[in-house]
Amino acid sequence: MTEPALSSPRIVHPALVMFALAMGAFAIGTAEFASMSLVPFFAADLRISEPQAGHAISAYALGVVVGAPVIAVLAAKIARRTLLVGLMALFAIGNGLSATAPSYHALLLFRFLAGLPHGAYFGIAALMAASLVAENKRAQSVALVMSGLTVATIIGVPVANLLGQIMGWRYGFGIVALLAMLTMALVALYAPQQPAAEGASPLRELGALRRPQVLLTLLTGAVGFGGLFCVYTYVASTMLEITHVSPKLVPVVLMVFGVGMTVGNLFWAWLSDRRQNLAAIAALLWSAIALAAFPLVAGNVWLLAIDILLIGFGGGLGSVLQTRLMDVAGDAQALAAAAHHSAFNTANALGPWLGGLAIAGGYGLRSTGLIGAALSLGGLAIFLVTINLHRRETLQPLTA
Repeated sequence: MTEPALSSPRIVHPALVMFALAMGAFAIGTAEFASMSLVPFFAADLRISEPQAGHAISAYALGVVVGAPVIAVLAAKIARRTLLVGLMALFAIGNGLSATAPSYHALLLFRFLAGLPHGAYFGIAALMAASLVAENKRAQSVALVMSGLTVATIIGVPVANLLGQIMGWRYGFGIVALLAMLTMALVALYAPQQPAAEGASPLRELGALRRPQVLLTLLTGAVGFGGLFCVYTYVASTMLEITHVSPKLVPVVLMVFGVGMTVGNLFWAWLSDRRQNLAAIAALLWSAIALAAFPLVAGNVWLLAIDILLIGFGGGLGSVLQTRLMDVAGDAQALAAAAHHSAFNTANALGPWLGGLAIAGGYGLRSTGLIGAALSLGGLAIFLVTINLHRRETLQPLTA
């Protein structure tokens, strides 16, 4: 179902809308994950250590953390298509500036700027996608939008990494800026101009932060996703320094991660539309096991590739938590949906930071796997508390 268009009587084709929204996710996914894979290259170019270069990843993530709730609140009354186009414009500017960053500190600033529209884009895109399908297909519609991000890990990230090796890391960010401009055109052409929800206001959106179920679901993502980012940020360094493979193999393993994440995204969303709580619990437990195996397989490229595939598969948790937030946010949908990506990128900041501390402390690159497993188990513990509290409040599970 669709909301009435405000300014254009266009016929809405859900498949084309999903494609347009997924293209934005592809651009964002390429920027987010490719920057992690390019850490060794811009560290060398800017003459900084790899743990220090990892701070550029954290700067982007912090931009998402700040931008998602602020934009969702301030833009509460803006029609969705207009807002999505504006967010992609800001994303294009941030990545274009990143490609020209003259210094480490300039790069930190530009990555923060590029991160500002990330969460709000995904949040509003998820709400638009869910509005086009039946109630029992919401998680899968969100997963289709998110598939742009996961496909980016198969195609966009390895290509950006390869360009980083051949032509320089700056070209990776330049391509992202072009993808963002393409998304602007597609969204303007195909997306319905859905109005903001009736009665929407900044004050009403802020009401989401008074709901314990919203806050606990966000905390689950902020901690539970940290494990994946802890390992992924340093996987290129691990392959070069521990596995001792040719740099040409790094994009291949990154592509394997993307395949796992794409399949996992669709699988966990399918399960979530049937058993939401089970899907979240199983995904977090799966991730903990796969991450714990990382230190054991880091020395063998074949075993490492299999484990990276399994770690990527666990990354499909995002669509599950996004849909759960729709269920518990009440009339504050925009802020809750956007804040999910603040939580996701809190994990993106937390994981690399903790991993960098362990590496700098002398525990080595393998230690990122154990830290990652601990973060996934922490997210699982929080989610179990969340559903237990909800059952006490309602005397029944959130989903069958």
